[in-house]
Amino acid sequence: MAEEGRSRLGRGLAALIGEMGPEETRPAPNQKGRAGSAVPIEFVRPSPRNPRRSFREDGLEELAASIREKGIIQPIVVRPLGHDRYEIVAGERRWRAAQKAGLHDVPVVVVELNEREALEVAIIENVQRADLNALEEAQGYEALMAQFDYTQADLAKVIGKSRPHIANTLRLLKLPEGVKVYLADGRISPGAARALLSHDDPEKLARQIMEKGLTVRDVENLGKAKTAIANRVAAPKDADTRALEKRLSDVLGLAVSLQSKGEAGELRIRYSDLDQLDLLCRRLGAE
Repeated sequence: MAEEGRSRLGRGLAALIGEMGPEETRPAPNQKGRAGSAVPIEFVRPSPRNPRRSFREDGLEELAASIREKGIIQPIVVRPLGHDRYEIVAGERRWRAAQKAGLHDVPVVVVELNEREALEVAIIENVQRADLNALEEAQGYEALMAQFDYTQADLAKVIGKSRPHIANTLRLLKLPEGVKVYLADGRISPGAARALLSHDDPEKLARQIMEKGLTVRDVENLGKAKTAIANRVAAPKDADTRALEKRLSDVLGLAVSLQSKGEAGELRIRYSDLDQLDLLCRRLGAE
């Protein structure tokens, strides 16, 4: 995607349909969006690509009660599918609550977007509004990277998050499925979930977090204690191994550790931040 396109999407829906206050329904002149009117609610469908999957029932009931009292103040943003059918770009929660409130029609603003743009805007808008849980956010980033060749640097620039935030969020996708459920439900925090990645049995420890109220620091300390024990029982390295570690460390500019197991072994390279990782990739020709 061109830099200009990404810059535009980085502003979210405001760049596509104009700056809209909470009670405005018309887009600014000369924008891609066009003002719509109320359409039958059955003509509108949710997007299968919406990164937001979790809609709390109690929250929907509260919003439905508000809609019954005051109606939908901010219109639902949709894209046309033809034959009087529309797909939601932003506002699925309002659409769901409107059904609970018994509305027959919903106000919409129509924007002309292809499937790629619809996914990009849906993810960016949800992230900017903090509507996604950490797992949904990670899945949204993964979708943009897999389908549209975004890099972590692209995402950081467009969404307005730091690159380490993007990287740390994506790491959550490596968790076991059971732990992902706890994370999506809010039973463990994103910080605690990331700390679980270094443990042999993340699901067991996740249950301990919930049962004992362990903090992120508690989980990290458990990992450090385990590492310290492993280091104490490891066989001492010979002079040749230590010398090779030093030479590799001098060449790469990073801490290097060699663990020999007969003729096989393991080489570990430690980096402290993403800049060091980028430097390592360039030196290895794998940028």
